Amino acid sequence: MKPVGFAILLLLGACAPTSMPPAQIPPPMAESVPKPPVSAAPLMWQPGYWDWTGSSFVWVPGQYVEATAPVRAWVPSYWEGTPGGWVFQRAHWQ
Repeated sequence: MKPVGFAILLLLGACAPTSMPPAQIPPPMAESVPKPPVSAAPLMWQPGYWDWTGSSFVWVPGQYVEATAPVRAWVPSYWEGTPGGWVFQRAHWQ
């Protein structure tokens, strides 16, 4: 192999994504839902989820979030397996 071709292969290898989470995502942690804080705005419980830091998973605890109108359904965060790897879908109103 020519030196230039070898250098290109090395560069392409260095461009591979390194922040993709492994195939095994930890199971959700058990959380107790505390009483909601006093608020003039309607609140909804957002469950905790595992977040990928680029090298490991960290648990983000649940919290109350302001319910936006019109309230339909709260979709919690989740990891979705795709042909290109795992993609983190943030919590949102649907």
